[in-house]
Amino acid sequence: MPFVTVGGIPMFYTVAGRRGPAVVLIHGAGGSHLHWPAGMRRLPGAVVYAVDLPGHGRSGGEGRTRIEDYAADILGFMDGVGVARGVLVGHSMGGAIAQMTALTAPDRVAGLVLVGTGAKLRVAPVLLEGILQDFPGVLALMAEWAWGPGADPALVARGRQMMARVSPRVVWGDFAACDGFDIRERIGEIAAPTLVITGSEDRMTPPRFGQWLTEHISGARFVLIEGAGHMVMLEKPEEGVSAVREWLNTLQIPEK
Repeated sequence: MPFVTVGGIPMFYTVAGRRGPAVVLIHGAGGSHLHWPAGMRRLPGAVVYAVDLPGHGRSGGEGRTRIEDYAADILGFMDGVGVARGVLVGHSMGGAIAQMTALTAPDRVAGLVLVGTGAKLRVAPVLLEGILQDFPGVLALMAEWAWGPGADPALVARGRQMMARVSPRVVWGDFAACDGFDIRERIGEIAAPTLVITGSEDRMTPPRFGQWLTEHISGARFVLIEGAGHMVMLEKPEEGVSAVREWLNTLQIPEK
């Protein structure tokens, strides 16, 4: 399995596809590349990289506490795998990282897909304050809040198990990074073509967050996936993959 060293940290990733635009999948807080369904990791017509951020999954390091630092990791990752310009697909915290990367290095971003995210990501105090005191309790709350009412219980249980493998300190850093993220005053600077995807039942980043992004990023397109919660890409994988594939086909992006 491939690794690339970024700032002395080995970052794990998977790659699929031989031709088409480069697509980089960025997971959310406490996640890993497995938080993207197989259909997204093998998106037809693209070269897809699914990365584990530092401190997550199989990557080394201790994680970050600022979105800006994760954005620097993504740029370093792109340098390491030879992606000069790519489409960044980010879920929740990953969406914040994608937006920050587009602001700091617009020439490197050919497009954005923002999934279950916003321009500001305030974290409920019960989560941020409870992680280091009662990690199992926070995992239980996340399992309740992050999924739509119709989500497969087995999928919810697996998601909880996956987050439990991440260090509580890393998850706390992720939530702290999200809580400090607010680019509302700069959102109009984003010029990259943008697709915004939100689940209709998302309680963590409700549809109004995605609608706000769509209204403030020039030319952005909004897709609402009915019945899905915050983990929309896992709850409704076919709908999510179809939306991204159709949108990518409208863009004129050179092959990697």
